[in-house]
This record gives sequence, C-alpha cells and structure tokens, in this order.
Amino acid sequence: MLAFLRGAALAAADSDSYFASRPLGARLSAWASAQSERVADRATLELALEGMMHKYGEHPPRPPHWGGYRLLPDAIEFWQGRADRLHDRLLYTRAGARWTIERLAP
Repeated sequence: MLAFLRGAALAAADSDSYFASRPLGARLSAWASAQSERVADRATLELALEGMMHKYGEHPPRPPHWGGYRLLPDAIEFWQGRADRLHDRLLYTRAGARWTIERLAP
C-alpha cells in the first residue's frame, strides 16, 4: 500500500479519549513498555506490566509520551500480487469529500 498524506497531532483531549477507549492491557502496556527500546527478555516486560497493574489498577491515565495523530490521506494505492504478475493495483484519490478509484497497470 502506498499513501500520500498529511497529518497532525491530536489535541490532548482527543488523545485522552482514544486512550481511554483502548483495552486495559493496551493502556497498561503503554506504561510498561518503552516502545522500540531494547529489552533483556520477555520476563522484564511482564514484570513491568505487573508493576503498572499494581500502580494504576483498572484506570491508568494516558502517559505523557503517548498521543495520537490524525492522518488525512490525499491518495492511497492498494496492490495485490498475483502469481501471473498481472497484479491488481487500485489508486484511490481524494477530491474534497469524494474519492475516485482508478485501476493502474501492474
């Protein structure tokens, strides 16, 4: 998939609302895991998650480092490969509130 897009960080209230809608495990994991950092082993993550469960219970607040982005695509291309290499490529392009769909040659 190929996308051409614009985006902006969500307001804190919107990030709070989305964070609160996520499953409890996902909210606690946001606190327990320093995403993309190296970690010694799985046990380290599980111990950190357990610590967050004890600290926050069922109502963890949104971590200060956690937020959302609103993506506004102008165009998105979907590509589906086929064994004969006569792939399907569909290009969706936005014009205002409407989308046009074009088939592209592989």
